[in-house]
Amino acid sequence: MAKRGGYPGGMMPGNMNNLMKQAQKMQKQMEETTKALEEKEYEASAGGGVVKVKINGKKEITEIVIDQDAFDRDDEDLFEDIQENVMAAVNEAIRLQDEDQQTQMGKITGGLGGGFPF
Repeated sequence: MAKRGGYPGGMMPGNMNNLMKQAQKMQKQMEETTKALEEKEYEASAGGGVVKVKINGKKEITEIVIDQDAFDRDDEDLFEDIQENVMAAVNEAIRLQDEDQQTQMGKITGGLGGGFPF
């Protein structure tokens, strides 16, 4: 017996149009959110505040501050400690940016994840 009427997959043309409009709206929101995130700044510190690092939303380092009072000219391990603290602060600042980006995009996608092509 032949199937009468209906649309393949059960989708009505109006529903498909609505779905496309929602996808376009979501894409625009994601683009706006991405731009806003790129303009934000994230700061993290390590070594009890001895090293502070700022990055922007593009994950570019914009500032590194090392507390000069922490310097002890006789301490041979000082520069090794500072390097480790700089790396820790940079990694934390990047983690903060990633977390914020996921949170902001999750608000748009409703937690659907990154399966969208835009």
